[in-house]
Amino acid sequence: MSDITTTVHNYIAMWNETAPEDRRAIIADTFADDASYLDPIMSGDGPAGIDAMVAGAQKQLPGARFELSAGPDLHHDRVRFAWRLVAEADGSPVAAGVDFATVATDGRLREVTGFLEPA
Repeated sequence: MSDITTTVHNYIAMWNETAPEDRRAIIADTFADDASYLDPIMSGDGPAGIDAMVAGAQKQLPGARFELSAGPDLHHDRVRFAWRLVAEADGSPVAAGVDFATVATDGRLREVTGFLEPA
């Protein structure tokens, strides 16, 4: 079973990893095989769908970096954490949000729901 802090840090790393093979390895370690992701702008089902979603986001937001800003907070099989998206050049805010997820018995994320907040 993975420790939730490591899992959430890997989740953030996934959003920043631009090398497809490395990103897919992070996804395999971080998400259950039947995982899904949903936020107001995009969604992905399973490892391949999540990978394609992240690659698309990276294409739309070049030069931006995700950072963990709060959490993770865990109880039972539920976790929440906050993140921010900043410009790599100067650290200026681009976006922010809070994600909620269910955690599989092996410690990987099963269902992630993202909420966007004003940056």
